Amino acid sequence: MSGFLGGTYDWVKAAHLIFVIFWMAGLFMLPRYLVYHQEALAAGNTTEAANWVERESKIRHIILTPAMIVVWVLGIALALNLGLADGAPGLGWLHLKLVLVLVLSGYHGWAVGYAKKLAAGKPTLAGKQLRMLNEVPALAVTLIVVLVIVKPF
Repeated sequence: MSGFLGGTYDWVKAAHLIFVIFWMAGLFMLPRYLVYHQEALAAGNTTEAANWVERESKIRHIILTPAMIVVWVLGIALALNLGLADGAPGLGWLHLKLVLVLVLSGYHGWAVGYAKKLAAGKPTLAGKQLRMLNEVPALAVTLIVVLVIVKPF
């Protein structure tokens, strides 16, 4: 299956990167929204909290989830093109990248779930914990970029 993208490989890779940027923008924004939403709930400001519910919903439905789906579809095509399914050698970096993308996808799911908890008025984390969790996408994307550019193994 290696090389099946032929001359479109660079175009698929460009599209993949564009949608990674969209997804990461959403993964950086939604957790920040969650902090503001949780603070509005703690302050008893129901109007502001309701506004955050709407904003969170829009970012999930317009940016975050569609971008993640496109990233996965194009990323799988790129991985197969590189020979992942054929057992091509030298793709250890890609295996670790896929693990990190799974972690980001899980984080995405957690953030969406936490947004739904906040919408129901049921925060379960302290503000400091929520702020610390905001750093997960930055750490993951840093490692992913190093893996893709350097290909250390």
